Amino acid sequence: MAVFSYLITKYNQHLKTSFVKIGIWLFSIAILLSACSRKKNSFVSRNYHAVTAEYNALYNGYLALEEGKKTLNTAYQDDYWQVLPVERMQVFEDVILPGQSKNENFNRAEDKAIIAIQKHSMSISGKEYNPQMDEAYLLLGQSRYFDQRFVPALQAFNYILYRYPASDKINQAKIWREKTNIRLDNDELAIENLKKLLEEDIQGQDLADATSMLAQAYINTESLDSAVTQLEIASNSTKDDDERGRYRFIQGQLYNELGYKDSANIAFDQVIELNRRTPRIYYISAHLEKAKNFDYDNGDKVAFLELLTKLEENRENRPYLDRIYHQKGEFFLTEGMDSLALVYYNKSLRTPTRDKKLRARNYVILGDYYFDEAEYKTAGLYYDSTMLNMEKNKKPYRIIKRKRDNLEDVILYEDIAEANDSILGLVAMNDTERLEYFTQYTEDLKVKAEEEKERQEAAERMANQGLVTVNDNLVSKTNRGPNPQSASSFYFYNQNTISFGKNEFRQVWGDRAPEDNWRWSSNQLRTSNTEELEEEVATIDETEMFDPNYYIGQIPVEQTAIDSIAKERNFAYYQLGIIYKEKFKEYRLSENRLEALLVSDPEEKLILPSKYNLYRVYLELGETAKAERIKQEIISEYPDSRYASILINPESATQKDENSPESIYERLYQELQDQNYAEVLGKSSEMITQLEGDPMAPKFEILKATAEGRLYGFEKYSKGINDVAVNYSNTPEGIEAQRMVTEVLPKLAVKDFAENANETNFKIVYYFNNADSETLEAFKKKLDKEVEQVNVFELSTSIDIYNPNTTFVVVHGLKSREGAKGFALALEERKKDKIVHQFFPVSSSNYKIIQIHKNMDDYLNYLETNN
Repeated sequence: MAVFSYLITKYNQHLKTSFVKIGIWLFSIAILLSACSRKKNSFVSRNYHAVTAEYNALYNGYLALEEGKKTLNTAYQDDYWQVLPVERMQVFEDVILPGQSKNENFNRAEDKAIIAIQKHSMSISGKEYNPQMDEAYLLLGQSRYFDQRFVPALQAFNYILYRYPASDKINQAKIWREKTNIRLDNDELAIENLKKLLEEDIQGQDLADATSMLAQAYINTESLDSAVTQLEIASNSTKDDDERGRYRFIQGQLYNELGYKDSANIAFDQVIELNRRTPRIYYISAHLEKAKNFDYDNGDKVAFLELLTKLEENRENRPYLDRIYHQKGEFFLTEGMDSLALVYYNKSLRTPTRDKKLRARNYVILGDYYFDEAEYKTAGLYYDSTMLNMEKNKKPYRIIKRKRDNLEDVILYEDIAEANDSILGLVAMNDTERLEYFTQYTEDLKVKAEEEKERQEAAERMANQGLVTVNDNLVSKTNRGPNPQSASSFYFYNQNTISFGKNEFRQVWGDRAPEDNWRWSSNQLRTSNTEELEEEVATIDETEMFDPNYYIGQIPVEQTAIDSIAKERNFAYYQLGIIYKEKFKEYRLSENRLEALLVSDPEEKLILPSKYNLYRVYLELGETAKAERIKQEIISEYPDSRYASILINPESATQKDENSPESIYERLYQELQDQNYAEVLGKSSEMITQLEGDPMAPKFEILKATAEGRLYGFEKYSKGINDVAVNYSNTPEGIEAQRMVTEVLPKLAVKDFAENANETNFKIVYYFNNADSETLEAFKKKLDKEVEQVNVFELSTSIDIYNPNTTFVVVHGLKSREGAKGFALALEERKKDKIVHQFFPVSSSNYKIIQIHKNMDDYLNYLETNN
């Protein structure tokens, strides 16, 4: 019993001790929770929330921010062709909606800043007691800034300045606010605020950041001299050599903009002195900018070339060889060593680069070189490549495109001349010469075929070994791309699939230029001859391909075919002579083409204008004896021509008398308006013959085509306009005709009649066959008398030519087809002054089709069908 009592006592004591421990534990938790409250300003609360915010949310937030900045820096590419921005950050034009982000790292950094504010802010009675909250708002603003949401970022920085004026981050907040203002194009406000900040005693990195951003604001407002001063302060104050190298480099660029090359070179030397302490790109760019400032008149060219060669041979500079090669090309071109310059420009093009401006610059320099050498076809190819590396709808692009467009005709006619000269050369050979020529040609083909066969076999061997050729280098397929197992099936590693794809594309789409909207049918290249040649080549077996007699059999033998080729070649010569003379002022080339034309038995219509233009070329070249000889030929052989009258009396060319082409054109244009189409056709044809080669000739061609269209319809008009587009393609009239061929003629080609329910303009058409003018005028007077009595509508009448045999007398202004027909029937049923004649009602749109296509009979059948 005593034992039992003892056990009971011990149990009660243990029970009391456990309750005490639990109570103490619960009390401790309560005290801790009370101490960590955000609403109580205690030592424990302040330090708990400060430490938790700093080493949890803010720490992770800054890690995300730095990761996002690294991503930005990796993707960003500086444009060294213009003054660099102080801060390496590309601003996108895309609008960012609420809740969206360009970079998840910045989104995460913003979330961490918000968590720190929401969970650890100790705002009590309007005062913040957590010393880490200014850091949280700074992180919030920076994450929004780098995510390019500048207005919300500005709000965060302003909040720091408003709520935490005593913060140790206040200077940084002010600087970031002005950085944001600069991004929002508030440069003047940023300059004003940064100047106030610099009046305070700020030092170190804050001073460097403030002055560098002030420099950016000055650059934006084109106060370059002020920007240079601020960058000097920033360069001396920053602790970061990366920043120092960039600031010094921008300084050099600004000095160049201001024209102070010596000062610019000093700034670039300071970048070079940093060497490996600053990014290599600044070091190389500083050398190249100094090279651009080289004094070719007084500088040491040997030492300069040695420096460029040293940069080229340094293995560390391999990523920048594209720019180094370009600069060496500039040196050789300036020194007149054209062949070496071309080598280095092409080496620059063959070096992989992300700099599209550099590629465009290389291409345009090469294009200009060949343009100056009058190798226009080659120049055109380089200009094509130039435009592929330029931004469309920008001024430089438009300049190059205009230059390329001017080459279109010369390339076309040079190709025709070259091809037809080759054919005529083969025609002129005897059988022995032809056999010798094509034997050598087929031997060359065999050599090339063997080389191609060996190349394909080598490619197959490499493919079997898991290798591919990229830029003439062997690369293992298994090392390329994220999916090594499927690398060998990559489309562009298989020449067979590429060839199949190209052929399939051509079958579906035809040949298309590499441009926007390439699917439009108007963009299909006119390469029917090329396609025919490819089809012909595709049908040749190896026996024929290497047989000289096969090619000999393709030479034309019929005189009509030979004459056609010669005629086309002669016309190409004539056009080239005019283009070289008028567009490019290349008088030697013009002389060459026109002289070649005159000894090639040209058509009679080309002889006189060719001689006259050759006379003008001789004068430009100072070859007075040749000019006088050809002048006398024109006067003696063509005494009644306009050219002869100009040569006899040069002042007559500038006088505008009634017999001048300009006056005749004006009279014929008025005749066209008066519907005297036969007169226009006859006189235009006469003037075209007289003015062959004259700038007025295409004007008369357009006039003639218009008159033919009005008299004979769409087919004649279309043919006439197409002839102008082809024969005068290098004139304003030819260019306009080509526009009409592509844009206007397809719309005019529609010849189907249709009734538009919304149309309110109708006509009555009375048609007369072989009627004289008196009959037509008398009928029109009778109609005018009746029309004047109608007050409901504004009616009018006209006499319209339909074709050489038929004329219309038309009443205009009626509102419906039934109304038009009823009006005509009412005139027939009058008791006196009846107007009875064959007629039909028609809408304005259908009347236009009738006049364009001369298909009145089709319309009358259409009326019978639809009544």
